[in-house]
Amino acid sequence: MKLITHIEYHTVWGQDLYLRSGIREYPMKYAPGDIWTAEVDGLEEGQTFGYRYEVHEGGFCVRTEWLSHSVTVPECHADGPVAAGQDAAEVRDAVVERGVIEVRDAWSDVPEDLPLRSAPFAEGIFRKDGRSPWRAAGTAVPVFSLRSESGFGTGEFNDLKLLADWAAMTGQKVIQLLPVNDTTRTWSRADSYPYNAVSSFALHPQFIHLPAVGVEEDEEYLRLRRELNALPELDYERVNREKHRLLRKAFAETGAKVMASEEFKTFCRDNAGWLSPYAAFCVLRDESGTSDFSSWKGCEDGTHCNEDFSVYDADKVSGYARAHKKGIDYWCFVQYHLHVQLLEARDYARSKGVIFKGDLPIGVSRTSADAWVNASLFNMDSCAGAPPDAFSADGQNWGFPTYDWDAMAKDGYAWWKARLGRMSQYFDAFRIDHILGFFRIWEIPVDAGSGLLGHFNPSLPYSAAELAAKGFDLRKCAGRRRGRNVLFVPDPRRKGYWHPCISAKSARVYAALDAGGKSAFDSLYEDFFYHRHTGFWKESAMRKLPALLSATGMLACGEDLGMIPACVPETMAEYRILSLEIQRMPKKFGERFADPATYPYYSVCTTSTHDTSTLRAWWEEDREQTEAYWHEMLGEKGNAPETCSPDICRRIIGEHLGSPSMLAILPLQDWLSIDGTLRFADPEKERVNVPSDPHHYWRYRMHLTLEALLQQDRFNARIREMVSASGR
Repeated sequence: MKLITHIEYHTVWGQDLYLRSGIREYPMKYAPGDIWTAEVDGLEEGQTFGYRYEVHEGGFCVRTEWLSHSVTVPECHADGPVAAGQDAAEVRDAVVERGVIEVRDAWSDVPEDLPLRSAPFAEGIFRKDGRSPWRAAGTAVPVFSLRSESGFGTGEFNDLKLLADWAAMTGQKVIQLLPVNDTTRTWSRADSYPYNAVSSFALHPQFIHLPAVGVEEDEEYLRLRRELNALPELDYERVNREKHRLLRKAFAETGAKVMASEEFKTFCRDNAGWLSPYAAFCVLRDESGTSDFSSWKGCEDGTHCNEDFSVYDADKVSGYARAHKKGIDYWCFVQYHLHVQLLEARDYARSKGVIFKGDLPIGVSRTSADAWVNASLFNMDSCAGAPPDAFSADGQNWGFPTYDWDAMAKDGYAWWKARLGRMSQYFDAFRIDHILGFFRIWEIPVDAGSGLLGHFNPSLPYSAAELAAKGFDLRKCAGRRRGRNVLFVPDPRRKGYWHPCISAKSARVYAALDAGGKSAFDSLYEDFFYHRHTGFWKESAMRKLPALLSATGMLACGEDLGMIPACVPETMAEYRILSLEIQRMPKKFGERFADPATYPYYSVCTTSTHDTSTLRAWWEEDREQTEAYWHEMLGEKGNAPETCSPDICRRIIGEHLGSPSMLAILPLQDWLSIDGTLRFADPEKERVNVPSDPHHYWRYRMHLTLEALLQQDRFNARIREMVSASGR
């Protein structure tokens, strides 16, 4: 069966149209009247063919449709109308005749007001008054940082209801959370890092509220709760150990009844794609003593499974699950209760006019159920990281495998769509962690260690012939075994292609070049790292983002801090992805501090993040910096105060609330800073993460309970007044 599509589109000189389906692209022919036509042969009966149109210029895609089109091939020899779907861009006409399906499409543009059409607005949680740009305030806090009287040494999904009460009381509309996925790999404090999940779908058991699962609040439970809740910080290991001990006891007593319920059966059926493999992963992890599935090769001494599970095999794992039904059922039981509790918290918050904003990590753990089950979607021979910069001379190696985007494109990014679909069950907005990763990632060979020997992926490396023509002898200046003393490193997937080594200018081999050689390399280096990929990386993101962002109704926000190529803000603006604005991390060249009054409307502004010091701690970090802020941004004379007083904090927060940004979401610690009697004595103890420490223990908790916070009438009235006065 042949598909012929027609679309009206006015191009400018040098532009062409292509039809894209997965990794395949089909050139289109132009006809007078700005009509472009594509032909696709070889479609099969019953096949649903999805596609988008792209505009190409200068060898790169410069524009793509927002929504995709789809056509379902009818039975052979059937003539007349055909199901021409809506994935759903508008399809004006579709007819099949004599083995040919002919379709007339209309181009699908990104709506100008896309963020205002997202789920919170479409479902009536947020309402626009039409008189002024809609804006809202919110609070950012990790779930584990919450403290309540009913908690168990850590924040729980149940606590989000109290937080929603406080948000509503103070006029806020958004609660922003860190990732809430299961990170249990070693059963140690190393698992406290929330961006290294063992499943992108499973929720973390530490957030479960035990009494709601059937754990009896007896004397032992109450004693443990008092002891753990009294700790100033989270004891990750003990909390999780005790929770699972009590959960297994509750499972033994109530599991059969829960699993017999229609609600549980529906949950398992709807989530079977990830739930069953995840449960098997957990049992194998605990049985073998490691989440590193590459070592699950079996054992003859009977200490654990005798079969080889290092490579996922659905049939073999199903057999294992049947033989270990009790263990599998336990993990499904836990995930079901987590789902119910988070859904209840979401619905409660929505009833108060408050939404949850989630966090989408860019990476997936190398020893995760995702990588085990979907190994073909990841480059397991590589690690994601960051190139060297002023803060890290060797670059960063995060350890995550990189994505094989071409493999993911073959099924229309089904894994990503499923991941986002799962997320959208609980969140109405989400933060895209390291959005630059959708354009390109710094990829390091798994055996290289140092980030210095990495390269950009995707990229446009030079062929050996190109480099030879420029006078470079690769036998003398290229390779990986030479360590850091190289000008070029090999592309791991394209034999005969080479990347300039990012640290080449500090290498001995560079110092040995004559003036002409240095000049030639400098020119090539400048082109490669600052110019060569601009259009290419934008095209890379445009191939993915429309399909992913249009798959759910969540409001999309991007983490776009640091040194980023110009194509990133351009693409974010095109797809109406809210940017992240932080005053101490300005985006304009030459600025020391950003001015909140100049922030774009489609943005999220904040005073600090989980990766930075809090507002008060930042004030005390660098005296010279604080003096500059005191004079330049606050317009004050004389010496800046030694500490950031409540009055100063109120002033800074007020300026952020008054910004044009659609969302002003501040860390809970910074909200508390405006009250001298409420804020914690030591601002250094309020920090959530220290990125320079790869072994940082994520354990910050509120120093007062949510119940106590709700009773702070004067403080809460002041926040409500500030939010209201700002028009949010």
